[in-house]
Amino acid sequence: MELTVLASGSKGNCTCLRGERGSLLIDVGLSARETLRRLANIGEDATLIEAILVTHEHIDHIKGVDVLARQLGVPIYATAGTLEGFYKKVGPTSAEVRRCRYGESFSVGDFQVEPFAASHDAREPCGFCVTESGLRIGCCTDTGTITATIFDRLASCDAVLLESNHCPWMLEDGPYPAFLKRRIRSTRGHLSNPDAARCLQGLAGHIHVAMLAHLSETNNTEERALFSALEGLGFYSDQVAVTVAQQDPGPVHPESCGFRL
Repeated sequence: MELTVLASGSKGNCTCLRGERGSLLIDVGLSARETLRRLANIGEDATLIEAILVTHEHIDHIKGVDVLARQLGVPIYATAGTLEGFYKKVGPTSAEVRRCRYGESFSVGDFQVEPFAASHDAREPCGFCVTESGLRIGCCTDTGTITATIFDRLASCDAVLLESNHCPWMLEDGPYPAFLKRRIRSTRGHLSNPDAARCLQGLAGHIHVAMLAHLSETNNTEERALFSALEGLGFYSDQVAVTVAQQDPGPVHPESCGFRL
């Protein structure tokens, strides 16, 4: 499998998982047109996309979901709570919509997909573990804490896409109002660099690759997130390849915005 992050951050999130014969998109927080342009940049044939998986209903994750699903003629998979929020924001859709449930795996082509509960201020947010040909990738890009369930799911993976949203000290000293800082720091907000590092420390004996995602443009830097992650990995830092997903990658190059297993 090959994972490429097309966009990561508050301006939009979209990840492409390419398998041996087909592909999946996780979230489409860009316009459909921009998503297709970025797919073309990485040499991805959009006609091979088999489904769009949606983690939650915030606009930076669903902006282009409806239009792109209808253009490509592919189903949308999301939890019941996410679908309720999705309909409130985009209205009725003629796209095929399929409900998924925490802990219940389903098949899309050659992919086996397992949703798991995340902890975020959305109706029923989730992450996804995707398996194909014996390889497993876990994606958890919006969560305020690492629950036992999240950790167990990620520990079953060969590679993870994990949120590392903010540096606590930059957030504290930064320009955000107090209520927004509280929201980000809460267990239903966004994962900090130290929290992500502690998660990676626990995962070190299980995974081979990690990509840090959903970095805040205001309250983080790539250097801080990467340093924290490597510090958390400690002696395992030379055994786990760690990279940082670009907040706004522009022209996408797979070698700098993803990984292959």
